[in-house]
Amino acid sequence: MLAIVIPYYKLTFFEETLQSLADQTDQRFTVYIGDDASPENTADLLDKYKDKFKFVYHRFENNIGGTTLAQQWERCISLAKEETWIMILGDDDYLTSNVVEQFYAHLPQFISKTNLIRFASRTIVQKQNYKAAISYHPKWENATDAYYRKFQKLTRSSLSEYVFLKASYERHHFYNYPLAWNSDDRAWLDFSEDKPIYSINDSVVCVRLSDFNITGKIDNLALKSKSLTEFYTFLITKKSTYYTKKQRIKILRKYQSELKNLKSFDFKKKIFLLWHFAINMNIVTLKECIRVRIK
Repeated sequence: MLAIVIPYYKLTFFEETLQSLADQTDQRFTVYIGDDASPENTADLLDKYKDKFKFVYHRFENNIGGTTLAQQWERCISLAKEETWIMILGDDDYLTSNVVEQFYAHLPQFISKTNLIRFASRTIVQKQNYKAAISYHPKWENATDAYYRKFQKLTRSSLSEYVFLKASYERHHFYNYPLAWNSDDRAWLDFSEDKPIYSINDSVVCVRLSDFNITGKIDNLALKSKSLTEFYTFLITKKSTYYTKKQRIKILRKYQSELKNLKSFDFKKKIFLLWHFAINMNIVTLKECIRVRIK
């Protein structure tokens, strides 16, 4: 019923990921490892774990994660067989020992009521050897509300801590933003199909932040900003009805800020901003419109 999909490229922390799977107190899952033509051979490490949990390994002949990471996720998902639920686990992230056990323990509470499950999570900051506080979530929460909490930096969210219904994924797929930055944020808004997210706070997914992964790198900030502007365009045009006018204005201001970072404030984007400020008009946004027009 549960497939754990690992898009593999780097060996550095991979053993900790595999060990966390071997340590699961409930082994009702299959792991599908999609090797993105990595130069780092996993044969010896995988041989060490061949009798500790069920896994399928496939090496792709061409690397696509470096340019279209969301497509790498998708071809790894295609390795899965009859499983109903999918988790995409980073090759440097790991699970506490009861994640799968708690998934099945909570199954009667969420089955047929949601397309999305998320676990409590913890950020591991590798450079400082620091473990952040565990991030917990409301038991039931709309995907739009969950994203807005992240937008306000009141919580965190990443790909590895979610489990999603395969049927919902097949209806929507992942949107291919640059670096797949925000591709997971959009996925949860799409995959949820207006059903609330169900949270399991009894177990934790640990998400690593390091110089080896996209989140931890700082040489890709322009691409991250580009992705954010594309994602905010989607949010403003497709999801604004889920937010109050005050919330919409905050999103518009953040969108405007990212455009300035990119020096990408062309005429079309100015009109887009002016229009959306105008339809959410009050005295504060009126001043904002005037400022944009002047600039």
